[in-house]
Amino acid sequence: MAMDREKLQDILNKANRRARQQAKQSGASLYYIKNNKRIREDAKGNKFEILFDSTGKRMERECFED
Repeated sequence: MAMDREKLQDILNKANRRARQQAKQSGASLYYIKNNKRIREDAKGNKFEILFDSTGKRMERECFED
């Protein structure tokens, strides 16, 4: 069972690296959630936290998380 888990984790890590590589090459942003924050990472690797105000207006602020 542990071996299957390790294989699955390896496959997921490879898929993650490939998706990041393709997004970077095409100039697209990556969107994900980390530590309960919505994050947009641009093709240059800059990270922005996506926030919404009380009216639903979307805002972004630079994110300095690792």
